[in-house]
Amino acid sequence: MSDLKNGPLDGVRVLDLTRVLAGPYCTMFLGDLGAEIVKVEQPGVGDDTRGWGPPFAGGESAYFLCVNRNKKSVTIDLKSADGAALVRRLAANADVLIENFLPGTMERFGLGEENLRATNPKLIYASLTGFGADGPMCDFPGYDLIVQAWGGLMSITGMPDGDPTKVGVAIIDLVAGLMLGKSITAALFAREKIGVGQRIDTSLLEAEVATLINAGSNYLIGGKVPGRWGNAHPTIVPYQSFQTADSYLVIGVASEGIWRRFCQAIGKIELADDPRFAKNANRVENRAALITILTEMFRSRDNETWLRLLNEAEVPCAPIQTIDQVFAAPQVQHRDMLVEVEHPTAGTVRMAGIPVKFSATPASVRLPPPLLGQHTEEVLKSWLGTDDKTITDLKRKKVV
Repeated sequence: MSDLKNGPLDGVRVLDLTRVLAGPYCTMFLGDLGAEIVKVEQPGVGDDTRGWGPPFAGGESAYFLCVNRNKKSVTIDLKSADGAALVRRLAANADVLIENFLPGTMERFGLGEENLRATNPKLIYASLTGFGADGPMCDFPGYDLIVQAWGGLMSITGMPDGDPTKVGVAIIDLVAGLMLGKSITAALFAREKIGVGQRIDTSLLEAEVATLINAGSNYLIGGKVPGRWGNAHPTIVPYQSFQTADSYLVIGVASEGIWRRFCQAIGKIELADDPRFAKNANRVENRAALITILTEMFRSRDNETWLRLLNEAEVPCAPIQTIDQVFAAPQVQHRDMLVEVEHPTAGTVRMAGIPVKFSATPASVRLPPPLLGQHTEEVLKSWLGTDDKTITDLKRKKVV
């Protein structure tokens, strides 16, 4: 019997055949919500990110640690007939299977959707690829950097007179993982009504095209190819960063009410009624003149002074904080976005917390990121009822 006090997805079994970032981020999200995640890794090798360091802690890379909590690791050689047979048996006892191999790979292992759902019609079979399950580019491998370039995000990221730039984290991997996780929860809900599972198929490319939002819409509606705006905004002014006497800050003047309060706070109320700047459309048209005025003005005082004046006037603003400042911030700590978990080799591991809070079915960090194959015996026994002699034999044959 499921206990939803352990999370809204308590009792849901997820077989995780993903590696690197997008898939593992998706399954960590489901694990945080209470699902039992069994991560299948190649014996002796494991997820690629286990070696993506330094830094390392207790032999585990910081990269791997950040996206693999709340999971159990089993090692199975999918290329062996016995290994594929084990995965088929595990899938027969799972609610969800998630994989991020190139299209056709799972079918070559004998683990395709039709094969697995013939045995388990309620299985939700989720695939995440670089460019999609079909189409002229379906066989292209897709890392976040590759898709950021191919899907247009890099073309609109960076300073106007600088080079195209990737986002500072693998944002498309994360967006695709979250989109897939949300879709899986929807499929679980639908299964309650239709009685069977289904296939879910998405890709990094599709996630990126969807994420272009206003940049994509501006092109589709206006016909002009967007360029790079740096820290400014193409259709809101002023909405960007400025250098102060001692640092940098950002402001977001996204309404006419904020504009008037902003002008009052900076001691230049005359700008509010200047016909060049009275409305946002005027400010966009006369961007260069306004930014010249504001650039000179912001350099006249330090960050602390400007932030105090702007916050008092309820003008959206912020210092540009470094990562250490973020995790030290009282608001971040108050919202439990810095958590600790005890790891078998790394000791106390600090990581980002769970960003969504549930009042009745709280998400939680229950397990540290696993060691490679740490839970192989446990899962084979609890999911399949495998005895010790069979497990010993599987180890001898290097199937697990």
